[in-house]
Amino acid sequence: MNDEYFELTITTDEKYTDFISDIVCGISDDGVEVDKEKIIVRSENDLSSLNEQLKEILSDTELKNITFKLEKKENSDWVRAYKNSVEPIDAGEFYIHPSWYESLDNKINIKIDPALAFGSGHHATTFSCLNMISKYLNPEFSVIDVGCGSGILALAAKKKGAKSVDLCDTDLQAVQSAKENFALNNETFDNIWEGSAGKTEKQYDFVLANIIADVLVMISNDLKKITKDDGLIVLSGILDKKSDLVLDAFKDLQLLDKILKDEWMTLVYKKGR
Repeated sequence: MNDEYFELTITTDEKYTDFISDIVCGISDDGVEVDKEKIIVRSENDLSSLNEQLKEILSDTELKNITFKLEKKENSDWVRAYKNSVEPIDAGEFYIHPSWYESLDNKINIKIDPALAFGSGHHATTFSCLNMISKYLNPEFSVIDVGCGSGILALAAKKKGAKSVDLCDTDLQAVQSAKENFALNNETFDNIWEGSAGKTEKQYDFVLANIIADVLVMISNDLKKITKDDGLIVLSGILDKKSDLVLDAFKDLQLLDKILKDEWMTLVYKKGR
């Protein structure tokens, strides 16, 4: 554990805290604490980029009275306190739990330790993706998790029986976190790389992309290109108010399903021949 950590505090009106915390969780997998008028993000990695990204996103809204404070603090073992606050969750066929909880016999169990600072399944986007994996993934599918973060979605696909699983993320720490989580679960992946989906020449039966709406639009052609004919694409990280952008970018595909949970939309598409 590092001697210091970074803490970003966003102060706002109480009526906006849930909305802003959802945005934070949609673009960051760091530990988040929500109080009545504060959202606090903590990480051992510099949060300057997140700070600027949030300012830019929120400047496009009508929300007022928002302040940002970024500090470097001495590490007082906040990770342990965060770990103690994390509860397991059920999502479709899956039971996501920290390693200090017992597995369930009637579920597909996935261990994710929140101390790794990446998503543990509690956010609405991850939760909805897990439900879509439960519903649509066939055991013989080849899978890629684009923007893999903790690797939780790729792990779910692997544990459900996917014949091959690849992962990628533009964040090197995410790649390392995913590797550690596969090891924690005694599972293996086929390939993992730092970078985007455009780096692969392969095509897949099942493409997962839980990112944010603007990025999904930007990489929409790459996602379609790496999807086999009759293959499925699961898109998430989409704020409801930005869903039209994504729907328009993928309008040439068949929309099979969608979930709206806590202002976050998840979409499932099928690519035609």
